[in-house]
Amino acid sequence: FYLTPPQVNSILKANEYSFKVPEFDGKNVSSVLGFDSNQLPANAPIEDRRSAATCLQTRGMLLGVFDGHAGCACAQAVSERLFYYIAVSLLPHETLLEIENAVESGRALLPILQWHKHPNDYFSKEASKLYFNSLRTYWQELIDLNSGETTDVKEALINAFKRLDNDISLEAQVGDPNSFLNYLVLRVAFSGATACVAHVDGVDLHIANTGDSRAMLGVQEEDGSWSAVNLSYDHNAQNEHEVERVKMEHPKSEEKTLVKQDRLLGLLMPFRAFGDVKFKWSIELQKRVVESGPDQLNDNEYTKFIPPNYHTPPYLTAEPEVIHHKLRPQDKFLVLATDGLWETMHRQDVARIVGEYLTGVHHQQPIAVGGYKVTLGQMHGLLTERRARISSVFEDQNAATHLIRHAVGNNEFGTVDHERLSKMLSLPEELARMYRDDITIIVVQFNSHVIGACQNEE
Repeated sequence: FYLTPPQVNSILKANEYSFKVPEFDGKNVSSVLGFDSNQLPANAPIEDRRSAATCLQTRGMLLGVFDGHAGCACAQAVSERLFYYIAVSLLPHETLLEIENAVESGRALLPILQWHKHPNDYFSKEASKLYFNSLRTYWQELIDLNSGETTDVKEALINAFKRLDNDISLEAQVGDPNSFLNYLVLRVAFSGATACVAHVDGVDLHIANTGDSRAMLGVQEEDGSWSAVNLSYDHNAQNEHEVERVKMEHPKSEEKTLVKQDRLLGLLMPFRAFGDVKFKWSIELQKRVVESGPDQLNDNEYTKFIPPNYHTPPYLTAEPEVIHHKLRPQDKFLVLATDGLWETMHRQDVARIVGEYLTGVHHQQPIAVGGYKVTLGQMHGLLTERRARISSVFEDQNAATHLIRHAVGNNEFGTVDHERLSKMLSLPEELARMYRDDITIIVVQFNSHVIGACQNEE
């Protein structure tokens, strides 16, 4: 089944979104020029989510990718809620008081976030009141705890992640008299999601990561070439520190069963995630909630089983690892992406492809045919294809789309092969998942002039 180039483009562009930051937003000149984002589903429905928002009561911008598993419910809830928790954690005491007083007296609330959303990014209206009440309880506690000190961004990010995860767990334990909502909060808690979030404020870039999505900085070297700087670490079996951390938190008697076949308790790939109460609650609590829950919950195999060798929960945390980076003029862009991208591409290639795309300069690499016997005819074909590609390489108006095109369509020579792209995109749903994962990408472009000026002031 062969797709034409226009059909390929319509599939690739269906979820693309771009936002340009206004030159001057009334407060300060932003270090962010704008961002491009896109998603390509492999699961039906897609289990990845993405979010982007400008913080209105504090400075800075929030961007994040969320990779769901065991369904999309948890990723959906985290994509809607996490930024509010972060924004509230960053608010000064007076602003929290103003907001609380407004709610008390029924006045209009100060808007906290300006969302930058694609029409497909949906919000669950039914749960908004419940979500709001949980968030309000959080800011009331922050008001009571007022220490008078300004909040450190790193601390705010950690607190927000942990608090939201805690609320997801509590809402599921309390349940809801409305049976639809009751089923929703249980689906959110029993499914799971990883999160990789960036907070950009002037030259301060913070990355908070829970799980195995990644953040990577694209740096332009003095000779014009591109290099990649990792700004997050995967929380999985490939990360020795992470394996050690998990082992430290449980008795020695469990050492052999904690990580099996590179999975937590032999089941879960990421070692940190939101939701996934199967790896957090005691067995008694799991049984009680499932038994008293709606019938639909009992039909779900995932909720019934107890993980093997389950002795000393919790085995899983949503606490993020936070990395702070001071932006420099040579830091040109940031890529946030779910593991669907990193499974197919090396970060160095990602840096080069996005860097060349954004600058419009295509550094001709000598054609590498790595160990293949290539006839002159084939060589001629490769060179002709390269020439055609240069004329069409910037047909994408969106850097994330351009990257997805490469992730799915690259051949062994590192060039996009239309036939391969067509085949990969025309796979039926049940097969697509065997060849690739959902891919979600946000590419944030930085304003080097503003960053340089900020640096000079310091």
